[in-house]
Amino acid sequence: MLKSAKIALEDGTIIKGDGFGYETIKTGELVFSTGMTGYVEALTDPSFKGQILMNTYPLQGNYGISKQWYQSDGIKVDGLVVREYCSHPSHHLSEKDLSDFLREYEVPGISGIDTRSLTIKLREQGSMKAALSTQNIEDEDLLDLARAQPSIVDRDLVDKVSVNQPRILGEDFKKKMVIIDCGVKKNVIKSLLDRKIGLIIVPYHTEPADIMDYDPDAILISSGPGNPNRVKEAISTVKNLAERLPIFGVCFGLQIIALAFNAKIYKMKFGHRGANQPVKDLNTGKVSITSQNHGFAVDSISLRDQPLQVTQINLNDGTLEGITHQELPIYAVQYHPEAGPGPNDTNYIFDEFVNIMHDY
Repeated sequence: MLKSAKIALEDGTIIKGDGFGYETIKTGELVFSTGMTGYVEALTDPSFKGQILMNTYPLQGNYGISKQWYQSDGIKVDGLVVREYCSHPSHHLSEKDLSDFLREYEVPGISGIDTRSLTIKLREQGSMKAALSTQNIEDEDLLDLARAQPSIVDRDLVDKVSVNQPRILGEDFKKKMVIIDCGVKKNVIKSLLDRKIGLIIVPYHTEPADIMDYDPDAILISSGPGNPNRVKEAISTVKNLAERLPIFGVCFGLQIIALAFNAKIYKMKFGHRGANQPVKDLNTGKVSITSQNHGFAVDSISLRDQPLQVTQINLNDGTLEGITHQELPIYAVQYHPEAGPGPNDTNYIFDEFVNIMHDY
């Protein structure tokens, strides 16, 4: 373990603690996640690219690291903040400890700080630009780095997590879907393959004509990091193909679909990140406990004159959680139905996707 570390926030706050992971300096937007477990899944979630993750549950690393839990090819966060780091994990699948995992991907970590107090600060003031150092650096220099970085609103992050070349999976399955990869998670891929849907995973900037060359039965717009307004290519694809195929969206994908129909997106104060978000279906009245990771949301009012209607809402703050097109087979959810954060309340979403594909 490294001897010391510190994190600086754009409001002038500087907090010192114990360092672990890789010896470096990284910048990013500091956000918090409320899951009691799932730190491996969170660290490897492409939607966290450009962010420094703080877990509110105090003990992290206690069950180690296994590749079976990865949601991508490796760590995507730019830093990790925890109350207590466990250096001696206990789990029969564990292959390494948390600090070794961070070192492997050159990511710094800080522990031994009051994450409860820091979470309250973010809830009151909103997510902040931050700089995390496990090297020797003057406080003012670290603060300057935190403030000088661009806002996540102005960063292009999807190209850092999207595939470079198409990937084809499940070639023998009768039905096939193109996934426009803005940062797709492995559990989404698994959920569709388990339902015998062949997949063509393409870069986010793939032209509509090239997508249609695969003769797909449907399109999925995946989850991803950052500001969806900046992913013009995916928005254009939805506009071009909306009347030709069923289109589904997960998280970031919902926002891309909404933008294609002239909705407005806004940055949330501190976002939804965790495994315990209650969502109500407005048609059935059913409430599901969902896993979420997003810092932007669709303005429901902006949908009033559009052909999209709100189908689900978050019971904590009333924000939009699901949309459907009034005429076309277009359907999206803001949460992660693939996550299974304990309850598996939202697995049915993939069944609905597949049923629409078969019926179209």
